Amino acid sequence: MASSSAGFVAGLTAAAVVTVGFLTYQASANIPAALVGKSRANTSATAAAKAPRDKKNPTALPGSSGTGERVVYSVDDDRVWLVSATGRVERTFKVTPGSVDPLPGTYAVTSRSKAVTGTDGTPIEHVVRFTSVGGVVIGFSAAVNGTTTAPDSTVKTGGIRESRKDGDAMWVFATIGQKIVVIR
Repeated sequence: MASSSAGFVAGLTAAAVVTVGFLTYQASANIPAALVGKSRANTSATAAAKAPRDKKNPTALPGSSGTGERVVYSVDDDRVWLVSATGRVERTFKVTPGSVDPLPGTYAVTSRSKAVTGTDGTPIEHVVRFTSVGGVVIGFSAAVNGTTTAPDSTVKTGGIRESRKDGDAMWVFATIGQKIVVIR
């Protein structure tokens, strides 16, 4: 009985090692060129293309930004839209990005923290995390002191800073599993 249990555990361990290796490969294959210092071809034409904008209303929700209830984040415009299930924009606001941007794509909120200290040492609140790039966690947050200044470019940070008022709205809207669409 003990030997069959040991074999079963060994099999599970081997499967876990293979899975971790595969996921590590996938993660390394998707590191942006700016982070690894090498030239890389775009793996997706969609990721490289900028979502269509309404030239008469620059704060309007960009086309091709998904469907249903979601948070839309434009890395080019430094803007967020909180979109209802019917496609109505509930709120839009400017943000200050960290020094590391997420890749365009669709994500889900993976974790949240009411109050922590940011990687730059600033006390932050209403942290909503949704991905990581090269080991840098990416998420929305508001500085407790209300500042939204640009981060130190020599420090890798993934915090996308919002005002405290906008951080409150994001906290209520973006619960675990909420869809986050990152566009250019």
